[in-house]
Amino acid sequence: MSSTGAVALRRTASAVAVTGTVAGAALGIGWHYSSVLLDPRSRTGFPERVLATTVGSVVLSRSRLCAQPGVWGLRWDGLAGGPGGGLAVLGPVLERDRDRVVRQRLDGPRPPVGPAVIDAGPFDPDPAARGLGFTEVVVDTPLGPAPAWDVPPPDGVRGRGRGGVWAIHVHGRGGSRREALRILPALHELGLHQLVISYRNDGSAPQGPDGRYHLGDTEWEDLDAAVGYALDRGAEKIVLVAWSMGAAVSGAFLDRSPRASHVAAVVWDAPLLDWRATLRRQAANRYLPPPLAGLASRFTSRRIGIDFDRFDLARRPPAVRPPTLLVHSDADSAVPASVSRALAAAAPGLDWPVCYLEVAGVEHTGSWNADPQVYEDAVSGFLRETLRPT
Repeated sequence: MSSTGAVALRRTASAVAVTGTVAGAALGIGWHYSSVLLDPRSRTGFPERVLATTVGSVVLSRSRLCAQPGVWGLRWDGLAGGPGGGLAVLGPVLERDRDRVVRQRLDGPRPPVGPAVIDAGPFDPDPAARGLGFTEVVVDTPLGPAPAWDVPPPDGVRGRGRGGVWAIHVHGRGGSRREALRILPALHELGLHQLVISYRNDGSAPQGPDGRYHLGDTEWEDLDAAVGYALDRGAEKIVLVAWSMGAAVSGAFLDRSPRASHVAAVVWDAPLLDWRATLRRQAANRYLPPPLAGLASRFTSRRIGIDFDRFDLARRPPAVRPPTLLVHSDADSAVPASVSRALAAAAPGLDWPVCYLEVAGVEHTGSWNADPQVYEDAVSGFLRETLRPT
């Protein structure tokens, strides 16, 4: 072989090796991203820092989350309830500069100087924190008993015509029943019986066979069991209230369950209405190019058997389409508000009564936090109108 041929051969071999290395790296990244998506184990850290506290305020190192408007929780240490942990309720921003944010402390203990995390759920640990009576119950799901909070309506509510209406609350991916604590009092005032559920792999309900999230594709069966629980106890109409992936769970329920005909209204907050669009957004947050998001989607689909086409609700609406309120923030970096806008725009052609409220400037599932009164008025007004006797 000539020296020229040998050089060409070496170059070809090097190019093949580089191509193989790049392809292998892409496959590895796609597989890792898919694994993170499906793994229910919490990875919540303490990215914020408390710099100082006073009797009525907290000084934090400035970040995008710390500077959000509205009412927020601030947690430190034992995030999962361990010793030394705490929760304070932060109110409006009092002042800010390039390096720090000062917020009013509305409730809770003074946080220590050190790491903390901003929490959209400023209440702990159960409905009693909102002044509501409740009973810890279990729902018999296909995988076994799953805990739930049964929050009865006010006394004498049947006289107001809503005694047979149950609101069932469905938290999002990585969330818990605490997510519903923000809205419980408003729906209690409406006279609704409320059931706050857990579902497989959320740390409270039984674990699924493979220990992975199925992104709504199997979790809906646990919601189906909860609806059955309510119907067995006198529910005549069901209102579904869901956050984030809870919308994917309840959307699958509306498409697949014979019990879906009992649903009279839906409230979806920061709803996950299109898994592919959401994965593209989250891949971009990790500075991954779009082809890697597509690769992760394909890996995910094969690993858990999910058909993502069934989770694009603007193109494939569920079989049952009750009146629905969508609430989404324009600053949501986890689930793009564009998916809610797309469904709201498509809804008239889908025979789906949809109302849309867009909130400014807060992160994922933070619309209540931005202005609790505006949020509660919107939800209550929608339900009052939708549930009005005809």
